[in-house]
Formats: sequence, structure tokens, C-alpha cells
Amino acid sequence: MGQDWEALGRTLAPRALVEMQQLVDVSTPSGDRPGAERAVALCTEFLPSDAGSERVPCSTESCAPDLLARVQGTGSRRILLLGHLDTVVAHAEHQLVRQAAGRVFGSGTADMKGGVALALAVARQLATDPSAFAELALLLVCDEEWRTAPLAHVARFSGYDACLCFEAGERTAEGEDGVIVRRKGAGTLRVRATGRAAHSGAAPQNGRNALLALAHAAIEVARSADPDGPDQLTVVPTVMRSGEVFNVVPSAGELIFDARSSNTAAFKRVLAAVPEEVGGATLDARFERVWPAMDTRVATAPMLARASELLGREVIGRHRGGASDACYFAAKIPLTIDGLGPRGGGAHTPDEFVLEESFAPRIAVALAIAGAILREPAC
Repeated sequence: MGQDWEALGRTLAPRALVEMQQLVDVSTPSGDRPGAERAVALCTEFLPSDAGSERVPCSTESCAPDLLARVQGTGSRRILLLGHLDTVVAHAEHQLVRQAAGRVFGSGTADMKGGVALALAVARQLATDPSAFAELALLLVCDEEWRTAPLAHVARFSGYDACLCFEAGERTAEGEDGVIVRRKGAGTLRVRATGRAAHSGAAPQNGRNALLALAHAAIEVARSADPDGPDQLTVVPTVMRSGEVFNVVPSAGELIFDARSSNTAAFKRVLAAVPEEVGGATLDARFERVWPAMDTRVATAPMLARASELLGREVIGRHRGGASDACYFAAKIPLTIDGLGPRGGGAHTPDEFVLEESFAPRIAVALAIAGAILREPAC
């Protein structure tokens, strides 16, 4: 007989839900070391009892060290479970856990403390049978939401057989469980304008308006988007800052775009769309971070088919526009799968939530996938 993954998911879900709530009640905006340390301390308590853990330098120097835990086994394969503890929500806007109508609300529930709790539950369950793996690793980073440097840990896991990332899960339109095997690459474009200050009432003609230059750039660069084209390129202006005094022509400012594409080479077109000068104000543009795209559809298809057999229901590989740390690992670990966390919504908003009912089936999905990767089930 094979493992009853659904029953196991129901058994493990209550503890995972409680642990998520404890993590969510700790405010962990990116870059905040005290919050990160409290969250890491909780996760250390939640690790498998036989796991060894260490703190490894974060990819972002100013952030708290990341948490890396390992369990040694006697099998032949190595698997990495991946998540992040930081959120985009500042302390003043942090939402504590509240529950209503089957939803658990709170900052970071969907992105991605619910996923971290599921990763910990999966790690504890897998650790009960060390004969199934050579090494089980869990990496929880503290800077995913604002990192501009490349992820520092990829080389550490060179040669691993699989990477499972626990960003939020989803369903297909037909109600089947979905996991993420394809993501767009992401780029952050920063445009700085340099103009000339002047009195906005007495002599505006003597100024060179940085704000107007940035507004013009926002429109022009946004036109480079081609979401229905071969690269599925989106270009969205998201932040603009310019001017300090209401009666002075702004002499400086900056504009930020969020660009996404299935082919990051398309970002060259975005950069080329930035004008060098507008109304005498000069513009300087550069991409401050570029996250690679991820496409593991071919490598993961046989394994997802096997996991579906083990689970007794379909698990479907899906595409998602948002970037994640799985994108970095996919280039080195072809068997990389994301979107294994609970289902929810409202990420990065005050109404962020996860569905309580999704914990058990999503744990079952993750365990079936891990089972398909690590070894054949007993007959």
C-alpha cells in the first residue's frame, strides 16, 4: 500500500497553522534585524529534532543572517526546501493575525509565512524517514522582498537533485492543485533626473523641470511593454519622487519601474526607451536588479505525473508572473518547483490572507512531490 498523503496532510495541518500564526504576529519588514531574529528563533524551534542549523550570511549585507538547517540521511538524493521570512509591510502597517469565514488574515500570511510553516511541516515529516534521502536542507532567507544583489546561496546547493519553494499555491480553473514551474524574470529600473531649480512663480522659464522629465519618461517607457508579445514584457512605473518645495521648479528626482518578462534580454528595449533629455533635464537610467526567469516545465513534467499518481489527483504545472528565489535555483537545479504554499490572496496589502482549508491538501501535494522525487513508494 502507498502512503495516504491526504490523511497525513490533515494530521500535519493544525500544527502548521498555529506556527504560521506565531510567525505572522512577528513583524519582519525587509531589512529589520530584530524582527528577523525573532522569526528565525521561532523557526529554529520548529525544525526537525535531529536537524543541525547554522546562520549563513544574507545576500544583502545589512540584513540578519539567513537560516540554514540540514538533516543527514542514508538515501541517495538531496532536496532543498526554500522560503523567506521578510515581508514588504512596515512595522506601523503590520497586521496581526485575525480569522474570519475560513480565512486567516495577517501580514505575510500568503507571502510567505504560510509557506514557511508548510515547509517546516514537510521537513519534519520527511525527517522521520532518513533512509529516503541523503540530505534534506531548509533555507529561509531574510531579504527576498527587497534584494538587489544576486542570491548568494545558489552555489552552496550545486548538485542537489531538487528544490521545492513554498510561495503561495493556487488552483486551476477546473479546481486542480497547481504548482509553479514557470516564472517571468523581474527587473527594477531606476531613472534619475537632473534639472535646474528656479522660482516657480517669478522665473519658471529659467528652470529645468526634473518632475516633468520623469513624467514624460514614465509614459514613454511604459509604452515599451508588450504583454501579448513573445517575451510577455510588462513595464509598470511604480514610484516617483521629485521636488521639495511647492514654489520651486524641481531640480532632481527619480522614477522606478517594475519590469517583467519571460526573457530578460527584453529589458534592453526598456532601457533604450528612456530619453536622454526632456526639456533640458537629463535622465540617467539603469537596472538595479534583474532576477532570472524560470522555466522547468520539461524537467518537472514526469515527476509531476508521478506525484499525481501517488496523490490520486492531478497536480498541474502553472505559470506565474511574479519572481521568487526559486528563479535563481532553477538555473542550477532543473527539478525546481515553486508555489507549494497554502492558497490565499491579497499579498502586499492590508487584507492579505490564506485559506485555512488549503493547509491540509497543500501539505499533501508537497509530500507527494517530495515522495516522487526521493524514491518510489512501497507496494
